[in-house]
Amino acid sequence: MNATLGRMASFNKIKLGDAIILQRGFDITKSEQTEGEIPIVSSSGISSFHNQWKTKGPGVVIGRKGTLGTVHYLKGNFWPHDTTLWVKDFKGNNRRFTYFFLQTLHLENFDTGSSNPTLNRNHIHKIKIIFPKLDEQQKIAAILSAYDELIENNQRRIALLEKMAEEIYREWFVRLRFPGHEKVKKVKGVPEGWKLVKLEHAFKFTGGGTPTKEVNRYWDGGDVNWFTPSDITSANGIFLEQSGEQCTEEGLNNSSAKIFPAYSVMLTSRATIGAIGINLTPACTNQGFITCIPNAQYPLPYLYHWIKLAKPHFELLSGGATFAELTKGTFKRLEILTPPEFIITEFMWIESPLFNSIENYLRANRKLIETRDMLLPRLISGKLSVEHLDIQFPPGMEESACV
Repeated sequence: MNATLGRMASFNKIKLGDAIILQRGFDITKSEQTEGEIPIVSSSGISSFHNQWKTKGPGVVIGRKGTLGTVHYLKGNFWPHDTTLWVKDFKGNNRRFTYFFLQTLHLENFDTGSSNPTLNRNHIHKIKIIFPKLDEQQKIAAILSAYDELIENNQRRIALLEKMAEEIYREWFVRLRFPGHEKVKKVKGVPEGWKLVKLEHAFKFTGGGTPTKEVNRYWDGGDVNWFTPSDITSANGIFLEQSGEQCTEEGLNNSSAKIFPAYSVMLTSRATIGAIGINLTPACTNQGFITCIPNAQYPLPYLYHWIKLAKPHFELLSGGATFAELTKGTFKRLEILTPPEFIITEFMWIESPLFNSIENYLRANRKLIETRDMLLPRLISGKLSVEHLDIQFPPGMEESACV
C-alpha cells in the first residue's frame, strides 16, 4: 500500500446524507423582522438581523436558491432563511470541518431548478463522498481555522484603522476642528484661506469602456486589470490587486476604456452609485465608473474620504430613465473644499501610515486566503496527511471542537 492509499484508509466512503442531514430554512417577511442581534442568513450570506433565532449555533448553512452552494459558518444562534439549507444533524462530526468540507463539493453544480437555480436536499444527500474519521476532522479543521482566525484578526485591525482614518478626516474637514482652527476666522462657513474648487479644476478624472467581447484576442491572455462595479461591491477591502477579468493591450486600445495610474479612486457611477475602490496597479474600468486621480493638492487619503462621504450627495444628483447615473457633466460642476497646502501636508503625515497599514493587512490577508484555499482540497481529500500531527484548535476556536 502506497503512502496516499495508507492515508486514505482513515477516510470512509459514504453518502453525504450518512455524514450530515440538511434541512430547508425558514421563511420570514420584512414585516416580521424586528431588528436585533440574531443574523438572518440567506443564500448570499447575512442579509439582516432579527431578535429571535430558529437554530442554535455553531452551525453551517448553504445557499439553496438564488446563490447556490455558498457555505456559511455561524458561531452563534441564527435564523436560516428559506433560500438556504442548514445542517440539522452533524451526526457526531466536527462542525467546522463540515463547513470546510462542503466548500469542496462545488454544490452549485447540483442545480435541479428548471428556471430558478435550486438545490434539492434529497438529491444532495445522495452525493458520494470520502469522509475522514473524527480525529482527522478535528486536526484538519484546526489547521484551516488557524488561517481563518488570522484573517479575522487582520480584518478587525483593518476596520479599526479605517475608522481612525475617517474620524481624523471628519474632525479636520467636516467639523473643521483642524490644528489651529481656534485662530482662523470663518467666512460664510469656510475657514479663511480655504477655497471651494470645482472638480473640473481640482483633479483629473476619467470614465471607462468595454472592449468588444466578440473579438477573442481582446481578452484571451489579457493582463490589463479591467474593473466592473461587482469587483468593487464584492471586494474585501478598499485596495484591489486584481479585477475579475483582464483585457489585452489591443483590447484596451480599441475601446473607450482609459488606463489610469495605480492608487486612483474608482467611483461607481451607474446603477450602484458611490461604491469606491483603490487600484494597486495601472488599470481601466467599464462604463460604470468615474475614476479620480489624486494629486499633490488632493492626495489619496483626502480624495478617498471626500468621495466616500459624498455618496448621499452623489445619489441625489443621479438621474436616468432606465437606471441611476452620475454623469461626468454633473460631477465636474461639484465643488470640493480645498485647505491650504500646509494643512494637507500635516494631514498626510498622520493618514499615510494608516493607509499603508491597511494596504499591508489586506495584502497579508490575500496571501493567507490563497494559502488556506490551496491547502483546503489537499487536506480534505487526504492527499496531505495530518495523521501524525499533534494539533489543537487555536484560541477563540474552541467551539469548533464541538461535535
